[in-house]
Amino acid sequence: MDLSLDDAKRAARVLRDQLPDTDLTHSKALEIVAQQLGFRDWNTAAARLPSQRGMSAPVPVLRSLDEARAREFYIDYLHFNIEWEHRFDYAQSILYMRLRRDRFVLDLSEHHGDGTPGSTLWVPVGDVTALHKELHATGYDRMNPGIEVDSPGGPTMEVIDPFSNTIRFCQPTP
Repeated sequence: MDLSLDDAKRAARVLRDQLPDTDLTHSKALEIVAQQLGFRDWNTAAARLPSQRGMSAPVPVLRSLDEARAREFYIDYLHFNIEWEHRFDYAQSILYMRLRRDRFVLDLSEHHGDGTPGSTLWVPVGDVTALHKELHATGYDRMNPGIEVDSPGGPTMEVIDPFSNTIRFCQPTP
């Protein structure tokens, strides 16, 4: 199962945050999430979902140099969702934000020293052809990636963000 206990708890917090005008308690939100995941109740879900007490997957940090272009590329084109954003309290503060699409989590930072422009990420995907069609349909005119069928590991589609970071979406071959 790909979902962890921490993910389920986070889902309950998001549910509560999305419905602020209701009397939805955290306990009730946990029960709803458990049922959405196919469990009888939260106690059953908590007993069966894996915990993230040890190390979990790393979150790469990529350098971002222009907030508008980052949002256009990662949100409008690649369809990431913003998990959270952070700015210091002073005016014109630089942005640090966490993005997520499915299990792909990525941080973008405008902070000097975070990430190095020109980095490369390799991301396994279930169907690179479907992703290719989805991205092509966005109408993003700055990118028109193809699929390299003979790439090591499987068919691969490569996109380059506005800051020269490369993301290789690969459909691993068995």
